[in-house]
Amino acid sequence: MNKSTIVFFERKFPSANMVLVKDELPILIDTGFGSDVKETERLITEAGVSPEELHLIVNTHYHSDHVGGNFYLQQNYGVKIAAHKWEAELINVGDSEACSAEWLDQPVEPYQVDRKLSNNEEIHTGSRTLQVLHTPGHTLGHISLYEPEEKTLICGDLFHNNDIGWLNIFREGVSSIQRSLESLERLSMLPIEKAYSGHGPQIENPMASIDAARSRFEKWLTMPEKISWHACKRIFSFTLIMKDGLAKEEIDYYLLQCGWFQDFARYSFQVQPEEFTKILLDEMIRSGAARWQDNQLIATAPYHAPVKEWLDQNVKPKEWKAFLKSY
Repeated sequence: MNKSTIVFFERKFPSANMVLVKDELPILIDTGFGSDVKETERLITEAGVSPEELHLIVNTHYHSDHVGGNFYLQQNYGVKIAAHKWEAELINVGDSEACSAEWLDQPVEPYQVDRKLSNNEEIHTGSRTLQVLHTPGHTLGHISLYEPEEKTLICGDLFHNNDIGWLNIFREGVSSIQRSLESLERLSMLPIEKAYSGHGPQIENPMASIDAARSRFEKWLTMPEKISWHACKRIFSFTLIMKDGLAKEEIDYYLLQCGWFQDFARYSFQVQPEEFTKILLDEMIRSGAARWQDNQLIATAPYHAPVKEWLDQNVKPKEWKAFLKSY
């Protein structure tokens, strides 16, 4: 392989961004949403690495938009997968809480984690070394990767160029905000010249983005309702992206089936779920997160909708048992 390079792929929803380390032992960090796997394959191939050449897939965390291509690449090319040990344990036993997929109502095809990562572990790609940094907050097993030669940080969904990852207080704990702040503090100690997050463009000024993220989290400590609003709008927007919109008459029925909606309504906002549907819809429109189009509520973020046939499979970890037995 030619001189080692780090290639960043900025992707539309529902897929998260990816990073490819081209080296003697090529590494792909995150694999996008499951319905976009052919595009995932095309992107890395056009970058000069064929899927069978991949030495390892590393997941920053186990949400569907980051791990969706794992199944295809593992099954078809035998690519090994690495993730933080806490999330790996849930994945490898097919726990119903794995990927928070059931609670979020997001399909994830089955995969197995071959390498369980711990804080300060190193991943060697040939001429480079990636340092594994446990940066919990967005999820308990969230990791960032740091490449010291080029002072490059890959930070998943801990923070973005002008935003932060949503916090799942019902699955990751109410202290996820404190964990996020500690994770940011740790990263702020590193010399960082380039940073890539799970969504949006390359982070042009990593230290400024870290400072902005820290400031926003600190404000949330005194206004916990903002944590829940941020999460609800992100989760519902992702649903609208996956489903390419929801008809007005479908919305109430759909939301009332969702674990995340029930929890936020009852415990964060202390209203009955039936009352919260209108409150959430009004806020989605007010904030510009969604809009009405021909009686359909659609997300305003740029996206590429999954093929309906793929989405209709609706695979969740509770249905992984047969795959796990054959692995």
